[in-house]
Amino acid sequence: MAEFTWEARTRTGDVRKGTMEADSAATVNGRLRTQQLIPIKIRRNFTALSFTFGSGVGQKDLVTFTRLFATMVDAGLPIIQCLDILQAQGDNAQFSKVLRDVKSAVEQGATLSDALRRHPKVFDSLFVNLVQAGEAGGILDTILDRLAIYIEKAAKLKRQLKGALVYPISILVVFSLVLSVLLGFVIPAFEKMFADFGAKDELPELTKMVIAVSNAFIGNLVYIVPAIALIAIGLFQAYKRSLPFKRFCHGLLLRVPVVGNVLRKIAVARFTRTFGTLLGAGVPILDALDIVARTAGNIVIEEAILYTRAKISEGKNLAGPLLETKVFPPMVVEMVGVGEQTGALDAMLNKIADFYEEEVDAAVTALTTLIEPVMMVGIGGTVGVVLIAMYLPIFGLAGKIKAG
Repeated sequence: MAEFTWEARTRTGDVRKGTMEADSAATVNGRLRTQQLIPIKIRRNFTALSFTFGSGVGQKDLVTFTRLFATMVDAGLPIIQCLDILQAQGDNAQFSKVLRDVKSAVEQGATLSDALRRHPKVFDSLFVNLVQAGEAGGILDTILDRLAIYIEKAAKLKRQLKGALVYPISILVVFSLVLSVLLGFVIPAFEKMFADFGAKDELPELTKMVIAVSNAFIGNLVYIVPAIALIAIGLFQAYKRSLPFKRFCHGLLLRVPVVGNVLRKIAVARFTRTFGTLLGAGVPILDALDIVARTAGNIVIEEAILYTRAKISEGKNLAGPLLETKVFPPMVVEMVGVGEQTGALDAMLNKIADFYEEEVDAAVTALTTLIEPVMMVGIGGTVGVVLIAMYLPIFGLAGKIKAG
């Protein structure tokens, strides 16, 4: 799809100018005529080659857009005028391009939700369905406000998820680098020094063992690096292509001590916040569960939600199937059951989400606090063992020189 600059005349003779995204100049011509405009000039805009990873639109851009859009709609501005202002004032060129296309689609008679649905990388199914519910209920400004709050909270959970996973991995990487330097450079230097002093055959057992490990590491390095690379690539490909392996990995993550507890709390917070937001906007429960499952981020959680959805479609309540999955904590299931019985399920889900978001904050802080001393003990202990092993022969040599 290309961008075209157009110039056209109205029936009263006024000249208007603008830009439009379309497949061809003929398409632009047709769109202008449906708007009762007589095309004068249509020119294709050729842009410089650019590379964009993902959608090119960040969550901050989406939150800002959603909040401003809600304010303008609440003030009574027409949707097309809102989109025109937002795309003109945006700092993100990629997002402005998307909004121009959305505006063009609305101008041709599409609903706002249908226009947004054309850009799934920017506006996911949850966003589109909430907007659709807002359009149908005449509460678009309220829905957009809720969406902005939801996106901000979802972004916070995403950051916490990254923190819960990245921090332990970064510690392992640092530990591996320190160990590699010790085995590959420090210990061989000491071994050479011992050989120069003629003490290589009189070394303590600990020193011999550490040097043997270093020699094995250096001697097999040509095999170790390719083996690690092949294993990593193989695991990555299996994760991408094998559903059972992906399910195993996601289940294992939820069972890992300490980290698994944090990930489970994040999953519960995400499920309840998304589900509560959708129900509060009037989205039917089966549609809401379908959307929630696709945004779960963990296949074990996703399958549990889809199982619950299937049972509800058979006439069962929500709490029973949730408990059967054994994925969600019993307390959460009981609170969901209370929400069902009182007819305030969306409010109850949002309260659960608030509680678990606070729990996630505390859990991530506790995880960081726990890992730091473990890191110090692990790295310090390794360096300490190597130093002791290397300095024992030196102390022995010094004793011999003093005795001699």
